[in-house]
Amino acid sequence: METRQLGTSGLEVSKLGFGCMGLSHGYGPATNENDAIALIRKAHDLGITFFDTAEVYGQGANEQLVGKALHEVRDKVIIATKFGFRNGKNTEGLDSRPKRIREVAENSLRYLRTDYIDLFYQHRVDPDVPVEDVAGTVKDLIAEGKVKYFGMSEAGAQSIRRAHAVQPVAALQSEYSMFWREPEKEIIPLLEELGIGFVPFSPLGKGFLTGKMNADTKFEKTDWRNVLPRFSKENREANQTIVDLVVKIAEEHNATPAQIALAWLLAQKPWIVPIPGTTKMTRLEENTGSVNIALNDDDLAQISTALDNIILQGERYPAILANLQGK
Repeated sequence: METRQLGTSGLEVSKLGFGCMGLSHGYGPATNENDAIALIRKAHDLGITFFDTAEVYGQGANEQLVGKALHEVRDKVIIATKFGFRNGKNTEGLDSRPKRIREVAENSLRYLRTDYIDLFYQHRVDPDVPVEDVAGTVKDLIAEGKVKYFGMSEAGAQSIRRAHAVQPVAALQSEYSMFWREPEKEIIPLLEELGIGFVPFSPLGKGFLTGKMNADTKFEKTDWRNVLPRFSKENREANQTIVDLVVKIAEEHNATPAQIALAWLLAQKPWIVPIPGTTKMTRLEENTGSVNIALNDDDLAQISTALDNIILQGERYPAILANLQGK
């Protein structure tokens, strides 16, 4: 698989990454450990070298899974993890105090079976801790050899600028897809200006853009889409227009809707690296096929015009979670 540079930081990763969260957190029961390890290793066999996890994905459980799966190829992969939630639980609020950052770093090093973290993200901006202190703490960890690159997740323009002035931000991870295009307004131009790479999470719209979901789809009780306004039955029905668009383009390219959604992201900027996740081997292989699909200017113009005329229904997060998003 081809590689991409995440901005001007020097961090080189596979053109497509793998989001490991869903293997143990967020989308229903955790995947059987052996199956999850086999999936991560298959991703590497398919050319993926960029793997994403976080402390909060099961309070270290996901990191341990990633560490177990990739230990033997550690020098051939880039592992990203994150800090920023109190006690490693997203239900307890934010905590990016320098002491806590160091605690998470030490835990992550142990869980991941490694002596360095390639990319260490602040999971969400903490309004109670100056972002300069956060960046300074990671800068110290970089000087100590425990971290290689600093990243931020769902941060707003002001926070990115302030942090970047203390320790260059290698990558921003935020939601971005045909289903959520908000970063196009302010964030993507800023990243281009500062030379920061972009790592879109939920590049398939949390599964909506795969074409495998409709208004009648039922989620597992522990699937967090149950509480997301955009995934209510009514809003899924109202938003079916965007799925119809992706399906139509996929048919024209003899591809799947998921492959088109990922190819569209890859075509936006050469420093964008999506990190789709899955629990199924067939979906992993399908997603990986997106790197071989080239959308031309006419395709992109057609998609852009169509997207501009689609007004999606439903908020991205419920009100209780909205205040955790970037500032």
